[in-house]
Amino acid sequence: MKLALSAEDQTFLEEARAFIDRHWPRSLRPAAANQARAAEPAQRAWCDALVARGWSVPRWPLEHGGTGWTSLQHYLWEREVALAEAPLPEGFAVSLLGPLLCAAGSADQQARFLAPIRELRMRWCQGYAEPDAGSDLASLATRAERSGDHYRVDGVKTWVSGADPNGWMLCLARTDPASSRAAPEQGLSCLLVDLSSAGIEIRSIPTFDPGAALSSVTLHDVRVPVANRLGDEGQGWDWVQALLARQRTLAARVAASRVRLERLKALAAERPRDGTALLEDADFRRRLADAEVAVYALEALELRAVGQADVGAAASVLKIRGAEVGQQISELLLESFGYHGLPCPDALLVDNEGAIGHDYALSALQGMLQSRSWSIDGGTSEVHKNIIAKTVLGF
Repeated sequence: MKLALSAEDQTFLEEARAFIDRHWPRSLRPAAANQARAAEPAQRAWCDALVARGWSVPRWPLEHGGTGWTSLQHYLWEREVALAEAPLPEGFAVSLLGPLLCAAGSADQQARFLAPIRELRMRWCQGYAEPDAGSDLASLATRAERSGDHYRVDGVKTWVSGADPNGWMLCLARTDPASSRAAPEQGLSCLLVDLSSAGIEIRSIPTFDPGAALSSVTLHDVRVPVANRLGDEGQGWDWVQALLARQRTLAARVAASRVRLERLKALAAERPRDGTALLEDADFRRRLADAEVAVYALEALELRAVGQADVGAAASVLKIRGAEVGQQISELLLESFGYHGLPCPDALLVDNEGAIGHDYALSALQGMLQSRSWSIDGGTSEVHKNIIAKTVLGF
């Protein structure tokens, strides 16, 4: 899809592309996913360049280090970063928590946390889901009991991405169990929890993707200062819903799907030494065309949401279709690699031997397996269909 850009927006787009090309050169892009350790110095240099340029937290308010870009310019920047397969620094802290702290954090919280996040020096994760509270998040059991100027927190958070013993977690906990009798989402509060605190245990959750870094975080009588509560007591549900709406919109992954689609088309056109190209197979060609139409339809829906303060049910539609389209392309991409797409080696093997076939072939299976979780992350597709049914159809 082509956008009709003003002269100002076209200048901005050219500036953004030049910055990306200079600090995330094309030579890094195809192999970055397969050689993560080798790319670490380049990733650090990229993040340092963003900080130096003042582009590390573009969506934040100007007074807190944001760029002041228009909604369209934000869209163009995020699209170009995704198309270049450049790393997104601390996605949760920068894109979700930071804007929330700017809007709802106390002066002390802003002074303590915003600068380290903006300078990409502080790791954060989100602690929402629990063993018995996933998509039904309001049924969570983690308790935070007030004791003077502290809360005593007990509970277990699971499927926590990027939990670091030296980092922090935005934890949703029940601070008023009595009020939840009328409605489960009442009596919940957001707490800023230092993961180095006594009483916290972090256990890794094994997955097929060694880079996923998923953990279970157990909190046993953890002392959290009341000053680390975000907003008023009982407002947690409102804050989390605002974060999830933004997260679900980002989950459309349109630009990433476009990258995979172009890669898929190029692979399908290649002719093996003693065989025919996949594009010559009518069934594969039809499935490829279906995927391409789906990507452009999703992009059109995403563009309709650009600039809207409240995307409402469109966030759920974007999340559902983004997961489905991403899974569709990942499956076709894996198929197009043939036996080169089968291995799922560890990083040590990749670093020692290099990629077999195309630079990005070794990540095809990992990418396909990871894509299976996209219909669960940020709320299952079934939950989002219920949201659409209630808010749009009035059921």
